[in-house]
Amino acid sequence: MIELPAAVRAMSARGPQWQTWVDGLPKSVAGQLDDWDLVPDGAALHGFCSVVLPVRTGDGVPAMLKVAFPDDESEHEHLALRRWDGNGTVRLLGANPYRRAMLLERLQARSLDDVWDLEACEVVAGLYRRIHVPALPQLRRLADFVRTGNADLAALPRSAALPHRLVEQALSLGADLVTDTGAADTIVHGDLHYDNVLASEREPWLVIDPKPMAGDPHYEIAPMLWNRWDELSGYVRDGVRRRFHTLVDAAGFDVDRARAWVIVRMMHNAMWELTENTGGGRAPNSAWLTTCVAVAKAVQD
Repeated sequence: MIELPAAVRAMSARGPQWQTWVDGLPKSVAGQLDDWDLVPDGAALHGFCSVVLPVRTGDGVPAMLKVAFPDDESEHEHLALRRWDGNGTVRLLGANPYRRAMLLERLQARSLDDVWDLEACEVVAGLYRRIHVPALPQLRRLADFVRTGNADLAALPRSAALPHRLVEQALSLGADLVTDTGAADTIVHGDLHYDNVLASEREPWLVIDPKPMAGDPHYEIAPMLWNRWDELSGYVRDGVRRRFHTLVDAAGFDVDRARAWVIVRMMHNAMWELTENTGGGRAPNSAWLTTCVAVAKAVQD
């Protein structure tokens, strides 16, 4: 039995499904170690929704065993990684979708968090060009995801703690974007930011941890703007705009389309904070709401 990190054990507080998953993790991981003839090779690590264990294969090859929480976002991770086949991404060595388990190439611990943010934006823009390939038919559709988010955003009371102008703008832009099928059949990572790009011996930088959907590549930019937020203290508007335009220019994106997706995505993030992340009497995170509004405003002229 592996020793679960304290942060993984604490995930059980998120609700009954999480409690069930955490309780079953030791047995699930042990079963996967046996099935794939793996030997633990270090202390377990974790993401927001997963546990990751350094292992060695029966041939002594270093790898990582990842077991994820069984939600919609993790369902097709293995399919996207298999489709990319290590081209700009961590290489998938094996998958057991029933357990949401994957055997992955072992990368280094260093991430783009250690790189100047604008240089990191240029690296990520280069990776966009490699991972934005034709989508698989099994993937969730970004358009459906956005329609649901827009419906929930429209249901917010006018008194919600968000500028009504931005809410209306996001609703209009979102409706336009989901009806435009021009870029609807591309794999998008969904959560590509500094911590999800790791150094490697095979290549300088490789992408990890996709939340894949089929949709518009311009959707990708927003996480690069809101992460490493503390670094922008004192010049938020200029800092966000520099990141935004570095990504757009280096990736060859359409600036208006990229801007529209950032506005929609930030208002959806704020809506989820107001409606989905306030269980158990918890008040909305005012700092996160402020960040969402600041990013949506900063990318606009």
